[in-house]
Amino acid sequence: MQDTFLQSPSWKSSRSHTSRSTEHERLAAEDLLSSDELPLPLDLDELLAGRDPKTLFESEGLLDELKKALAERVLNAEMDHHLGQDPEQAAGNHRNGSSSKTVLTDSGKLELSIPRDRHARFDPQLIAKYQRRFPGFDQKVIALYARGMSTREIQAHLRELYGVEISPELVSAVTDAVLEEVAAWQNRPLEATYAIVFFDALRVKIRDEGVVKNKAVYLAIGVRCSGHKEILGLWIEQTEGAKFWLRVMSEIRNRGTGDILIAVVDGLKGFPEAISAVFPDTVVQTCIVHLIRYSMQFASWKERRAIAATLKPIYKADSAELAKQRLEDFEASSWGSKYPAIAQSWRRNWEQVIPFFAFAPEVRKIVYTTNAIESLHSQVRKAVRGRGHFPSDEAASKLIWLVLRNISGKWKSPPIYWHAAKAQFALQFQDRFIISA
Repeated sequence: MQDTFLQSPSWKSSRSHTSRSTEHERLAAEDLLSSDELPLPLDLDELLAGRDPKTLFESEGLLDELKKALAERVLNAEMDHHLGQDPEQAAGNHRNGSSSKTVLTDSGKLELSIPRDRHARFDPQLIAKYQRRFPGFDQKVIALYARGMSTREIQAHLRELYGVEISPELVSAVTDAVLEEVAAWQNRPLEATYAIVFFDALRVKIRDEGVVKNKAVYLAIGVRCSGHKEILGLWIEQTEGAKFWLRVMSEIRNRGTGDILIAVVDGLKGFPEAISAVFPDTVVQTCIVHLIRYSMQFASWKERRAIAATLKPIYKADSAELAKQRLEDFEASSWGSKYPAIAQSWRRNWEQVIPFFAFAPEVRKIVYTTNAIESLHSQVRKAVRGRGHFPSDEAASKLIWLVLRNISGKWKSPPIYWHAAKAQFALQFQDRFIISA
C-alpha cells in the first residue's frame, strides 16, 4: 500500500522538488513511513474480523479502505507540514475543516476527505487541486491501450472489473499524453555508428482528409557495434519514394549518426539512392528472405518447396561469381523456364544481393533477413488488427509507439552469435567499426 501512494511518480517527483531544500521535509517523509500509527493492521485475524473474505478484493472492499486511509493520512501530513512553515505560522493560518473529493484509482473510485486551511493556500502534492486520477490509473489505461484495446473496449473493461465509469474521450485524453513522449523519442540523439540498420514497412488504414487510406508505417532497427538493438524511429507516409527516404536518412544523420555499415532493406523504392546520398560508404543489402518470398508468389503451394530448394544454392554460394552461375542454372532449369519472372526478379535486385557474398558466415547469418523487424511488425499488427482504421496519423503513431516501447523494453543483451560476428565486422570495416565504451 505504501508503494501505491508514497512512491507514485507524480507525488514523488513533486514532493522531492518541494522538500529537497530542507532536512525537515525529508525527516517528515521518513517519519510518515515509519510511524506506528500508520493505519495498516498487521494482525491477520484483526484484518479479517467480521468480514466476508469474498468481499475483500471487491470495489470499496478492504483494499480500497486501506488506500483511502493511507491517502488521507498522507494529505493530513502534508497539511501539518504546510502549516508548520514560518510564513503560515506568522499569518496565523490553521486548519479549516475538509472537503470531499472523488478520485479514480487503478482499482476503482475513492471518496477522499481533503483537508483545507483557513487562507486557502494549501496545495496538496498527492492529489493536486484539480486532479481527479491517481497516476496509476492513467498508466493502467495506457497499458490497456498499448495492448490494442480500443477506447470503448477500455471503457467497458474498467466498468466490468472496477465499477469505474469513464468516457471514451477521457481514454483518448489520457493516451494523448504520450504524444509528447513520442515526439521526444523521435528526436532523441542516436549512436554515432550503427553496424546494421534494418528498414521495412507495414501498411495500416488511416483516415486522411475524410478518406480512409492505406498508409505505410516505416520502422528502422539499429544494431550498435556492441550488438545491442534499438528502434531508431517510425515514419508514416502514403507512398514510398526517393524524396521520402532522403528525408528519413537526413533526419537520422541530423540526430547524430555519422555512419551506417550495412543497411538491410526490402525493395524500398528509392532507398539505395537516398542512402548513398547521405551515407555514401554504407553497404546496401537486399533482404534475401523477402526475395525468396517474392519468388514463391509465382508458384502454387505444391510447387513452392521444390522451387525454394532449387533457389537455395544461389544464396548459399561462396562467392558472387558462383551465385551468378547458379542463378543462370536455375534460369535454364524446368522451374526457371516455367516461371521466368523469378530469375528476372533476382536480376533486378542483383546489385543489392551481391554484397551478401562478401560477408563472412557469421555476418551473413545476421543480414540474411529482416526477421528482427518483421517480429516487430507481427506484434504491431496484433495491436492494430481489430481497429478498422485510425482517425489520424497521430493516433496511429501513439499506439504503435506504445507497442514498440513494450517490445524494446525486453531487449537486454546482444545475441549469442554477435561475439563471433564482431571479429568479422572489425576485419571488414576496420576503424569504422567502433564499439562505444
